[in-house]
Amino acid sequence: MKEKQLFFALLRAAMTGEGFVAESFGASPTDALATEAEWTALYRMAKQQSLTGVIYTAVARLAREQQPPMALAMQWASEAETIRGLNSLLNSEAARLTRLFADHGRRSAVLKGQANARLYPDPISRQPGDIDIWMEGGRESVIELLRKMGLVDELARTAFEGKASASYHHVHLLPNEKGVTVEVHFRPSSGNFNPFTNRRLQRWVEQEILQTTVVPEGFNVPSMQFALVMQLAHIQHHFLDDGIGLRQICDYYLLLRNSSEEDRKAVAGLLKRFGLRRTAGALMWLLGEVLHLDDGLMLCETDSLRGEWMLHKVMEGGNFGYYSLTARYGVWQRFFRTRWYRLKMMRFDFWEMFWREVSYWKTIFTTIPERIRYRSLSLRDIRRER
Repeated sequence: MKEKQLFFALLRAAMTGEGFVAESFGASPTDALATEAEWTALYRMAKQQSLTGVIYTAVARLAREQQPPMALAMQWASEAETIRGLNSLLNSEAARLTRLFADHGRRSAVLKGQANARLYPDPISRQPGDIDIWMEGGRESVIELLRKMGLVDELARTAFEGKASASYHHVHLLPNEKGVTVEVHFRPSSGNFNPFTNRRLQRWVEQEILQTTVVPEGFNVPSMQFALVMQLAHIQHHFLDDGIGLRQICDYYLLLRNSSEEDRKAVAGLLKRFGLRRTAGALMWLLGEVLHLDDGLMLCETDSLRGEWMLHKVMEGGNFGYYSLTARYGVWQRFFRTRWYRLKMMRFDFWEMFWREVSYWKTIFTTIPERIRYRSLSLRDIRRER
């Protein structure tokens, strides 16, 4: 499919900061010229993958005869500029929170998003979401401090009730006056569904998160080894659940490119112990196929079978699976399709999916009061109905 080949070529150009090379996917420069319909498809793919700003950095460098139609180019440029402004805002808020927590004697570190954005050729082109920031102290201590600081009042049991809520690993705050949403982590990682590998993973990240570095943006970031392990677990968690998009794949590509050989060897030795080996093999194949990651930067041997499976789901569902067909169905259709999907996914990682189902049914029974209160079978629909 020409649109997908063009999209991947533009993405490679954006991620390396180099020029667009049509021959990189076996086409001549003439073949690489996109029609108006193809440009619309490329723009739509960029939006679905939350890569609007990143892809635009490559589009803006194209020769005039290769650029999109004027109306689309102006719309794309406007959205890219908005993303740049949002990144500046979130960087500023992350630095403010870091100072605020430090004033209360707490160490902190920004995870994922804004920490990753620094590694991009254009650091403010990555489309931001919320701010994920870890604070030391553990669940009860962190929640108590957030209450004293006036950041939370009554905590809801779920994130669907329109209030601040606490999950297994973080407190989800309501958007502040600037519209920024913050997740304050008392555990550094959401971890695995499998409780046995998760126990080992959580012990390791709890120690490694203490190795932080102050960056010019004004906040702390964790070590590269922590980022490689934690974000691989994050990718696995979402891929096996609702889905994962290319934005997180691009983040991991840049982590590997900025890691040392020592970092990669250390992380490679932890993959099996932490239950991440299958996902790592699939991800390495995908990174080589789409972004042409050098073999010397890979954590482990590639797994083409699982990799093709991962790539299909990434492209079909978009960012966090938001664009998947399953997300558009009603409650009962979604229920049965999700059960069938998870049954099939056991071929990818049996024990992770087995424990995911255990977690699902536990949540079903523990949230019965909320379902009765809001007269809704699906908690994900509560906000929409309200």
